Amino acid sequence: MKIALVHDHLAQDGGAERVLKTLKEMFPQAPIFTLIYDKKNTGIFFKDTKINTSFLQRIPTGISHYQWWLGLMPMAIESLDLMKYDVIISSASSFAKGVLTRPDSVHICYCHTPTRYLWLETHNYIRTLRVNPLIKALLPMTLKRLRLWDYLSANRVDMFLANSWVVKERIKKYYQRESQVIYPPVEIDDFFISPHPKKFFLAGGRLVPYKRLDLVIKAFSRLGVPLKIFGVGPELKYLKKIASDNIEFLGRVSDKQKKWLYANCIAYLHPQEEDFGITAVEAMASGRPVIAYKAGGATETVIEGITGEFFDDQWWEDIADQIIRFDEKKYNPEKIREHAKKFHRDAFVAKMSNIINQVKK
Repeated sequence: MKIALVHDHLAQDGGAERVLKTLKEMFPQAPIFTLIYDKKNTGIFFKDTKINTSFLQRIPTGISHYQWWLGLMPMAIESLDLMKYDVIISSASSFAKGVLTRPDSVHICYCHTPTRYLWLETHNYIRTLRVNPLIKALLPMTLKRLRLWDYLSANRVDMFLANSWVVKERIKKYYQRESQVIYPPVEIDDFFISPHPKKFFLAGGRLVPYKRLDLVIKAFSRLGVPLKIFGVGPELKYLKKIASDNIEFLGRVSDKQKKWLYANCIAYLHPQEEDFGITAVEAMASGRPVIAYKAGGATETVIEGITGEFFDDQWWEDIADQIIRFDEKKYNPEKIREHAKKFHRDAFVAKMSNIINQVKK
């Protein structure tokens, strides 16, 4: 049985890429297919792996500004030749689920979410996009066309797997498909509890608008409390502009640095509505509480009063209020870490292996 792995685009080092990394470790002989591959921004995950890319890889700016070619992505993903593979596992939050396969093959889609900018956040996506006004005016027509393709492409999938119960509900609503929940793999054993005094709060990840780090920065700028932010992205320049001196931007950090930051922060800030939210679980694996917006995957990973706290509205005032009232002494780091083990990589591997074994039969 020949297996192939498909991913939207390898252009960053995020939670979805860590899922793909685990799948590659499970199926080392399986080739990876993707729209584009940016070696510089994907860390060391796939440096020794053969990556099959679409024609977008060869277009000028196809890698550096792949978002410009949004309208060509359906054609590009369909151009990938998967006809000699018996099982296709796609890791998708947009286009990967749209690959063309043989009638007798099995396509399993591990869905991180139905495409956010097509279904959940279309209006906010257009409103916050910092592009030429003419492009912004034409974008709704492109998104409408892509929305139809996205819905139809979901019908090519034989089995949907959702990375959370929140995503399971979205798949049902937008694609009219049932799915099975398998939480993404978190390398719990790589993280540790630190005995050192905690002197700063922490936030981070890809610096994009929906992460709502602007709210965290506005809150901490007014409070004057130390905050460290790791990560890079298109919002970095704007976030630095609105930040005060008590906020430190760390840029891209190594895995070793990130583990130290998690272990030594007072608490981790999670202000966005996330599909799952691996960084929040990584913080809990380090024994640190999470202060999260009460929506999305955080409602499945954070236990209020035991592993963290929630705020109800995405306003900087709500975050500031939570920080003022926050008492780290009420939390037991060992208990927090024990809860995080629920999302261990081994659980993901066992469930995915079981599904593949069923397909073999």
